[in-house]
Amino acid sequence: QLLIRRLETILGGLDQTERSADAAVTLRGGRYVIPVRSTARARVGGIVHDESATRATVFVEPPEVIELGNDLRAAEAAEAREVLRVLRELTDLIRPHQSTIAAAQEMCIAFDDLCARARSAVEVNGFVPEIGAGLRIRAGRHPLLGSEAVPFDLDLYPDEFTVLISGPNTGGKTVLIKAVGLLALLAQSGIVPPIGPHSALPVFTTVFADIGDRQSIAASLSTFSAHVAVLREILEGAGPGALVLLDEIGSGTDPAEGGALAAATLKALTRRRAITLATTHLGALKQLAAETVGIVNASLQFDAETLTPTYRMLKGVPGRSYGLAIARRLGVPSDVLAEAERAVPDAERTLDGLLASVEARGRDLETRAAALETRAAQIDVAQRALADLEQREADLVARDKRADKDARERARQYLLEARKTVEAALGQARAAMSEATAREARRVVEEAIEKTAGRPDGLTAGAADLRVGERVRTGQGKVGVVAEVRGDGRIVVEIGSIRLVVAPELLERVDGPSGRPAIRPSDA
Repeated sequence: QLLIRRLETILGGLDQTERSADAAVTLRGGRYVIPVRSTARARVGGIVHDESATRATVFVEPPEVIELGNDLRAAEAAEAREVLRVLRELTDLIRPHQSTIAAAQEMCIAFDDLCARARSAVEVNGFVPEIGAGLRIRAGRHPLLGSEAVPFDLDLYPDEFTVLISGPNTGGKTVLIKAVGLLALLAQSGIVPPIGPHSALPVFTTVFADIGDRQSIAASLSTFSAHVAVLREILEGAGPGALVLLDEIGSGTDPAEGGALAAATLKALTRRRAITLATTHLGALKQLAAETVGIVNASLQFDAETLTPTYRMLKGVPGRSYGLAIARRLGVPSDVLAEAERAVPDAERTLDGLLASVEARGRDLETRAAALETRAAQIDVAQRALADLEQREADLVARDKRADKDARERARQYLLEARKTVEAALGQARAAMSEATAREARRVVEEAIEKTAGRPDGLTAGAADLRVGERVRTGQGKVGVVAEVRGDGRIVVEIGSIRLVVAPELLERVDGPSGRPAIRPSDA
């Protein structure tokens, strides 16, 4: 602080022509200096430690503060030596515990790694797949697309090794095969991939990929020759346990020769039992799955009306390229398109028509399936409502039973009390009445007690053996006709246009057409 104050005093004593307007004490080369104009350097004196880019200003350490600067540097050097001494002592203290500290560091690194993996799994909503049980991906997503990714399902049976994916440009074919490769590599790296539950991934010993344009002027490689070079490496090393990803196989050369080479390559990889995912636009390859065991077609759906991709994968059906349709939407002249359509081979046109009909049929089936799901949901709601009504009816009947039982019990208690009263009265009036009259009074009271202790279940006589056509009353007081007696003992009752399935104990027989209920024993 003393050094800085001295420099500020010296700087403030300079003339305006000798220093800049915003000049201040600064640091150059570890020494505190003041900026002065080059023309005033001789008058100020001292040591020049730096100068500005224009050389109009120099940074000078005046002679009167040189000793203070030296003292500051000496104090800084002493501080550094003291810090070094303390660090050496601390190092000597912990040196015997070096192995423990190293193990703790490794443990912290491992714990941080596990926490990062767990956070990643939660963020991508991933599930741990079953390892080594074939290829079965449920709700798989590309790891880099986040929440915008459209999930896909891919399930390979034990006799399927090659998936040939076709469909329009910008439909997501390349993203799909990249996603499969990344999901497999993430799982083998111990990272939970963005897939759904009940997924399974095999352990791949090697992964081969030919994705993108590998042409190189420096290496004298054209697009096709670069692809062929990669295919050679794949065919030399791919076998059981390998994952092969091929994008636009057979492209870059004559379609006939490129298709033939692609077909031979896919057949060879299939025979070697290498899991292969390939994309193509070649119509000849779309028929390969029907001719070769182990190869299956797949496509990414495309909205034919809007010509926009849906990014949803459909296994077992090849996709259309929609090349001419997309060209028409982009404004290519109609006469050019008409000539192009005439030039399409008959086989390609027939295949495209079949695929269009399959897509239309698929959309129709999806619409019907959605309608059936809606209908099933409505039926389920109705069934739950009916079950709720039956439960409410059962609750009301049970409540009536409890109320009736309570009333009977109270009446019984009243009659028992009445019997005591009658006995007491008879005892007092025994001399005035005959024995026969006393017995008759007792009989009346005993019959009343027995009636109040009647059947507690509330059934009318014969309610448990109802027959078809008999009239019955439900617990809610509605009168209907027995339509069916089921094998499990439950009764089907028709009330107008409504049919109810009711337990027999919840019904009472109704006598006669007037709807009057049968007389219960307790009503006598």
